[in-house]
Amino acid sequence: MNPNMQAVRGERPRRTSAAKGEPVRQSKDPGGSPKPAPSPWGAQPAAGALRLFSGNSNRPLAERIAAYLRTTLGSAAVGRFADGEIDVHIQENVRGSDCYVIQSTCHPANENLMELLIMIDALRRASAGRITAVIPYFGYARADRKTQPRVAISSKLVANLITEAGAHRVITVDLHAGQIQGFFDIPVDHLFASPVFLEFLAAKRLQDLVAVSPDVGGVERARAFAKRLKAGLVIIDKRRPRPNEASIYNIIGDVQGKTALIFDDIVDTAGTLTKVADRIHQEGAKEVYAACVHGVLSGSAIELINESAVKELLLTDSIPCQVPEGGKFRVLSIAPLLGEAIRRNHCGESISALFV
Repeated sequence: MNPNMQAVRGERPRRTSAAKGEPVRQSKDPGGSPKPAPSPWGAQPAAGALRLFSGNSNRPLAERIAAYLRTTLGSAAVGRFADGEIDVHIQENVRGSDCYVIQSTCHPANENLMELLIMIDALRRASAGRITAVIPYFGYARADRKTQPRVAISSKLVANLITEAGAHRVITVDLHAGQIQGFFDIPVDHLFASPVFLEFLAAKRLQDLVAVSPDVGGVERARAFAKRLKAGLVIIDKRRPRPNEASIYNIIGDVQGKTALIFDDIVDTAGTLTKVADRIHQEGAKEVYAACVHGVLSGSAIELINESAVKELLLTDSIPCQVPEGGKFRVLSIAPLLGEAIRRNHCGESISALFV
């Protein structure tokens, strides 16, 4: 373990000389009392020592976040009883600590959600100083309003459950609808994965680029992405003239001779994505790329993408993606983004610079 991390893990600060590996003596103030060693985080922690914990939904991402923070995951057993009920045991002292539970509520959504809730409850009952739910992918986000009579607003229910379980704050990435932040009665840090995509795309130096919103609801997201890329904007107007008739995809904007980049928050069955890609290609686009933050990839999504006009699909590791290596799929990590948000939150620093 890096000696500079000892203060974060709740131990006495101890720094070593790079030349001799000897401890650096603490200086004393005029009164003779030793001055506290500076925190390796720059600012004093907001609430006790930093502790990271992970459920079973996306442990590889949690380990990458821990590596970014130069620490390790806390010891917690998250298993099952014989009848399938979830059993959580926090196996280290967290009294007064600043605890972060890293857990996506992806498939199986209900299992992973219950793991998150029970881990938060276990930490609360273990007298953790502060508990933050780090949810890279927030499940049930698509049920954010009543689209017809007598249906549930499940995302509000999930927000209530997380709050009542004992979370003090939520950190999440690219919610399906921004208003879900208001469903929580606790602070929410809503991050965006666009910087991860922008860095990768800048290195590719794509020419004549246009950002494509696959539906009217994603226009704001695609517009912000296009602005950062200094690219044009194209909108797809999807209409179904009558029930049981095929949808019509009208293109608003020019794609002739352009490199098109379809940007969306979720790719699930990939039906809309592949149809939009094929339609754009038919209208004269040179190449079609796609960037989707959360790769749910249900059913035959991978096969549809492989057979479509999409040249390359960029995803993040907010959800564990079981995609074939190479080919059309490229998975980028959001661990540095989440790790930096956790670091700044722990130190009481502003994270507004991450909201891009």
